[in-house]
Amino acid sequence: MALATSLLAASAANNPLLDYKNWKTPHGTYPFNEIYAEHYMPAFEEAFKQGLKEIDDIVNNPEAPTFANTIEAYEASGELLSVVAGCFYNLSHAETNDTIQQIELELSPKMSEYSSTIRLNEGLFKRIKAVYEQRDKLKLNKAQYKLLEDIYESFANNGANLSEEDKEKYRQLTAKLSQLTLQYGQNVLKATNAWSMLLTDEALLAGLNEDTKSVLRENAKKKGLDGWLLNLKPTTTIPVMQDLDNRDIRRELYMASATKCVGGEFDNTGIIVEIVNTRLAIAQLFGKKTFADKSLYKTMAETPENVYKLLDQLRDAYMPAAQAEVQEVEDYAHAHGLYAAHIEPWDFSYYSKKLKKEKYDISDDDLKPYFELENVKKGVFDLAERLYGIKFKENKKIQVYHPEVTAYEVFDEKGKFLAVYYADFHPRDGKRGGAWMNDFQPQFIKNGKDHRPHIVNVMNFTRPTADKPALFGYNEVRTFLHEFGHGLHGMLTRCQYASQSGTNVPRDFVELPSQFNENFLDEKEFLDTFAKHYKTGEALPQDLIDKMHASQTYMAAYGCVRQLSFGYLDMAWHSLEQPFEVNETIGTIESVTRFSDDAMEQVRVLPNVPGTQMCCSFTHIFSGGYAAGYYSYKWSELLDADAFSVFKAAQKKSGTIFDKKAAKRFRENILEKGGTEKAMDLYKRFRGGEPTINALLERDGIKVQEIK
Repeated sequence: MALATSLLAASAANNPLLDYKNWKTPHGTYPFNEIYAEHYMPAFEEAFKQGLKEIDDIVNNPEAPTFANTIEAYEASGELLSVVAGCFYNLSHAETNDTIQQIELELSPKMSEYSSTIRLNEGLFKRIKAVYEQRDKLKLNKAQYKLLEDIYESFANNGANLSEEDKEKYRQLTAKLSQLTLQYGQNVLKATNAWSMLLTDEALLAGLNEDTKSVLRENAKKKGLDGWLLNLKPTTTIPVMQDLDNRDIRRELYMASATKCVGGEFDNTGIIVEIVNTRLAIAQLFGKKTFADKSLYKTMAETPENVYKLLDQLRDAYMPAAQAEVQEVEDYAHAHGLYAAHIEPWDFSYYSKKLKKEKYDISDDDLKPYFELENVKKGVFDLAERLYGIKFKENKKIQVYHPEVTAYEVFDEKGKFLAVYYADFHPRDGKRGGAWMNDFQPQFIKNGKDHRPHIVNVMNFTRPTADKPALFGYNEVRTFLHEFGHGLHGMLTRCQYASQSGTNVPRDFVELPSQFNENFLDEKEFLDTFAKHYKTGEALPQDLIDKMHASQTYMAAYGCVRQLSFGYLDMAWHSLEQPFEVNETIGTIESVTRFSDDAMEQVRVLPNVPGTQMCCSFTHIFSGGYAAGYYSYKWSELLDADAFSVFKAAQKKSGTIFDKKAAKRFRENILEKGGTEKAMDLYKRFRGGEPTINALLERDGIKVQEIK
């Protein structure tokens, strides 16, 4: 896509973003080939004007406030802004550059100002409140009632009931927070791209397989270098930390990753302090003790106490097993050449993988030949067809934002168009790390027309090499299933209002469809549909499947407490009742580090390395949407295990894990409903009752009676 600044003049006459109603593209998809960086800011400025005009029309309506002329009118406002932002913010994560990042910085306060202007509009809130106060007399359906409730509470929770003085404080604080979180995220991306290590002696690569060597060589070639280039992208760090025999290089790579944005040019420690203190100040404007109290009120958990209850329950159940797992790896390491007194973080993945190979005689290298990209895509798409009847058809007429992106049309079981799906698999310098789902266009119904969604999955998976196609590791296949589960949530949704459709649900519910989808990877019936050797076409052998199942709970407890450590860290920062004060004697970096270390200490199972900390690159909570919400991964894991137990029970009766009746209930009650009802109500309707932790413990090999 043409992202760099072009010679075209950015005017309304030739700005495609402003002409979105006249796009001739399939299904109204973005004409990416015509959109240039300089189109964005003029389009945003016009969108702000139109959006505020639409709000003024609602406020100045001489008719008495009604659900239609106030609530639905507000829901429908800002259409142009949704179009412009839908393009810009997706690409600022998936295909950014210096120009886009500069626009993002300039845009951040403008977006905050626009949002605050609407949220603090007294006339608008007065009309919303008038409708809200008569809600029980309006004969609204469930979705309408919840929309009214959500809009009212969103205004109240964003300052509408504040005094004029506090409204101005809130406006300033939100603008500041927007800038801080943006700067934090950009620092992480820049620091990730800034570090590399060139190896020119192949002997130093001992332990790495040829696929990893090819990746490292490709890394070097892209930089015009000769040799093997290590960087901080997962496609490099994961295989190197697992396989490289050279302990010194593993340590250097670990330290580079674990000290990212800790001091130096891209230091985030001071920004962290400002972020948490700004969030606390916002919460206290609303009379809340902590940011967590303010953040959690619309979630399934509802309160910090309930979050800590879950974290503590899992800690007590998993810690003994996690400590035993780490001790087993340490004993193995000492028996196989490790002379250090204790195993260090840069040793754990290396020896853990070797121990797994010895115990179960299986490794990622054994499985990768059976997980070729095209086969994996077929398997994932076929899974959706088997469960929900939907089909995917590539359409090259749909423009994409990068040549590596593939666009598909999605059709339902009756052949009716359902969605557009974009798949973006491999890492690039302009793409942030990780994997995610988003929408370019949400699903909504307007004037009786169902506007179907345009969904994107963005990932950072192993690239093909000069002599091999892209071969996925087991966890990469699992990640694809995960993100595709989010995608299904977006594609299958059937809601009246965009703000309720798809993944617009509480964040401790949003991971249910994604984590639920991962479960199928452990089912032979699913593996048999796609896991074929990329050279011979041979199906994944039964002995490897048996070994996969036998190793399914390997390091499960360790993995759980690692996630718990992130949850405790997140809650510690966002449960502060007083502003965080830097100890001037030890400085900002050490103050932040000590606080973080203390928060994670109760679930620490590996040595704490001085100078390292994850806070400075913990984008989920400091530049993403998971502040006081990282616990939701474990909350959703509890849900997904409980939900999949329905399919396992159905399998015993129907003989197939692709049970149509269970899939129909999951689709109708979870995937289609979005945020039209309370999440727990939707889940109980699917499940027939509230979830329990038992299925999760059973899946991970933890005895139920071990719960305290």
